[in-house]
Amino acid sequence: MNGPDPLIIPRAQHPISRRNISLNVLKVLAHLRRNGHTAYIVGGGVRDLLLGRRPKDMDVATDATPTRIKKIFRNCRLVGRRFRLAHVHFRDEIVEVATFRSPALEPDDASAEPADAGAVPPSRLDGIVKSEDGLILRDNVFGTPEQDARRRDFTLNALFYNIDDFSIIDYVGGYQDIQDRRIRSIGDPNQRFIEDPVRMIRAVRFAAALGFTFDSETHAALLAHRGLIVKASSERMFEEVRKLLLLGSARPVFELLHATGLFTLIFPVAQGALPAGEGGWYYEHLRRVLDWVDARVAAGEPVELALLFALMFGPLIERRAGELSGDETMSAVTAYKQTVGEFVAEMAPSVRIPNVVGLGIRDILSNQWRFHRNQSRRAARLLRMPVFADAWTYFRLIHGSTGSGPELCAWWESFLQGQAQPDGAPAAAGFAPPAKRRRRRGRRRRPGPGKGTAAPPDAGPADGWTGSGLSF
Repeated sequence: MNGPDPLIIPRAQHPISRRNISLNVLKVLAHLRRNGHTAYIVGGGVRDLLLGRRPKDMDVATDATPTRIKKIFRNCRLVGRRFRLAHVHFRDEIVEVATFRSPALEPDDASAEPADAGAVPPSRLDGIVKSEDGLILRDNVFGTPEQDARRRDFTLNALFYNIDDFSIIDYVGGYQDIQDRRIRSIGDPNQRFIEDPVRMIRAVRFAAALGFTFDSETHAALLAHRGLIVKASSERMFEEVRKLLLLGSARPVFELLHATGLFTLIFPVAQGALPAGEGGWYYEHLRRVLDWVDARVAAGEPVELALLFALMFGPLIERRAGELSGDETMSAVTAYKQTVGEFVAEMAPSVRIPNVVGLGIRDILSNQWRFHRNQSRRAARLLRMPVFADAWTYFRLIHGSTGSGPELCAWWESFLQGQAQPDGAPAAAGFAPPAKRRRRRGRRRRPGPGKGTAAPPDAGPADGWTGSGLSF
């Protein structure tokens, strides 16, 4: 499956410099080439370098098989089930190395010979396995550099950087698409989204994070096949959602997901509160809290997944929990436990939320009532809870501007700064949780004559006796 000769962009015509490439990646490339193999930097690393961004990681593609890579690098481990990858381990970095892969071949093409006489025919591990709907389940098929480029999802991710002459190799027009700030699918976008619906989520992530737009065919195919997203693996979707919302562009991601109709397919719990089109209290709520998330990420501060989901969906969960506990037959804690369980179960078919995250959401929401009890002793008890930091953040962002929220927030901030007066006492210079009172141990009776290790009358000290009645 060889097409026209690739476009070669020489070093003088692009901005990528070796100074911006990890030394460990350069070592991997050099070692593979010394052992007689072709090896390039591929994918998002090349794209980000062209855009002047710092790549999160840089991947390597080569014609060496995973087994061969493992023999070349002693510090290598093979991972992956759908397709075997090699991880080359360094002290502070793991470099991912993949063998050039072939696109999904149709039955008529499976026996086709490579057009290039010098090319090695693709070696199959277990071959390509598809579901009845065309979803790729496994694609362990090796290929050539051109085949590897053409099997990738979007043109901007299909560029190779050649360390030999510092050029960029472009088989699919990705270099021009990056210049035009355009997201374009490689091949027929309808087929590509059917094969792997998660590609639609990736398209949204790239467009939102990079400020790119979809080309017309890719956009039309995304709208036509968006319903297939529910067929994607829920465990894989959880990882994609984490990337969508915690890489610094959560608000534009949400806006684009909502505009394409994907948001309520991924998060069905929001369907009733988020009608089509912009506007509405919940739409504005999501924009506001995701702005805060983006600001935290930009400042290099972590955002826990439990807090992220609580901020996004907490008002909906609180409303339902209030309905359950309103009839006075169920405690607030039990109502939250049940409601968060229902939320996780409703999300499970599309995004499987781990139990530890679900428990974190429950703890954040079920402790909100404690912020209304602004008494120093109870406040100190809440402060000692592991969930306090996330619960306090939720209270400030969600309840801090409504009702009695501003006054309560002011009291808590004063309390945390050590300026609140506990039970009428003068304010302390700084607040620290009260130390636990040590229990006084009762006096131990000195053993009488003939008991324990005490010395008997008219005798010397017993072995181990110190004169205090205690043996050491």
